[in-house]
This record gives sequence, structure tokens and C-alpha cells, in this order.
Amino acid sequence: MSLTEEKNLAGCCGLYCGLCPRYQSTAASKCPGCKVLSLTISCKRYNCCVKKNGFETCAECQDFPCEKYDNFFDWDSFVTHRVCLSNIDRIKQAGLTKWLRQQSKKRQVLESLLANYNDGRSCSFYCIAAALLPTPLIAKAVKQAQKTPASSCRKAGAVADSDIKSKARILRASIEDFACKAGIDLRLRRPGK
Repeated sequence: MSLTEEKNLAGCCGLYCGLCPRYQSTAASKCPGCKVLSLTISCKRYNCCVKKNGFETCAECQDFPCEKYDNFFDWDSFVTHRVCLSNIDRIKQAGLTKWLRQQSKKRQVLESLLANYNDGRSCSFYCIAAALLPTPLIAKAVKQAQKTPASSCRKAGAVADSDIKSKARILRASIEDFACKAGIDLRLRRPGK
């Protein structure tokens, strides 16, 4: 993917669209990414950041975080927002290009998970894991899952490559284990009632 294409996956808010389940979807409702989608819908952060100020992300703005982010970081909706603030900080420190290279590597790891371990119900889980966990931790989880005996799935013998459900179940458990040990909660938080 070219740098221009990667930049289209960098949301103004620090969200990297390449790790979003809606972007990774194979359904007709697949999202093209925040910057492309913002051309057709209204996003107050995009309108301020790109249209009004000509920035690529809010990392360039001296007023960040502003009132447009009120309650934005407090809960997760469809895609986790927990990493947006730290992503903006990384963009400020390392620059957009270097941050995009890091996110591109995460996207490639995610796409490998989806190609090899998606049982049709794991896309959102893998997207959240790729967004929240360091890439080396995911690699360790995959290695552990590959060594895990099939008995953990209540079946005897080795897990066949074609048994995607068992492979996904083992990998999800492995990722959850590594995330728990790292103190990272992969569950979505819902807004207070």
C-alpha cells in the first residue's frame, strides 16, 4: 500500500482505519476509511482538522484535545477509541510517516490473522487485539496457539489446518491470555446509562 493510501487510513482522531472491523469487512457495508468516508458524511473532527485547518491529523493542532473530543475517549463504540489519544501522542513524537509504518505492520499482522484464523466471528476481536496489543505480543500468542494441543478444544489429536473454528478458539484464548497478563482489557466498554 502506498503512503498516500496509508494516509487515507489515518483518522484525524488518531484512529487507524486499517485495524477497524468495518474496513476489514468483506460485506457490502465495508467502510473505505475515515478520510474517504468523511467526504460524504459529517464528522466534526474531520471538518475542523482537514477542511478548516488543512491538517492531516489533530496531532498538528495546538488546541488538541478540544471540545470536539468531549466524551470521545470515555467509551468504545463499534471500534475501540482507547488508542486514539496515545496514537496522537505517537504521531506528535515520531511523525505521521513513521506512525503509519508501525500501523501498516499491525494491519499486515491483522490481515494474516484474518486469513488464517477467522472463523467468521472473530474479525472484531482480532481488530481490537491488533489495535490494543503490541505486535510482538500477538506474535507470541500465535506461537503459543500453534503449540497448544487440540485437547484444549475438547478434541483428540492435532488441529487440522482446515479446522478454522478450533484454530480460532485456540488463538483467541491465547491472545486473551497474553492481553490479561499485560493488563490490557480487550472487551468493549459501553457508555454509562
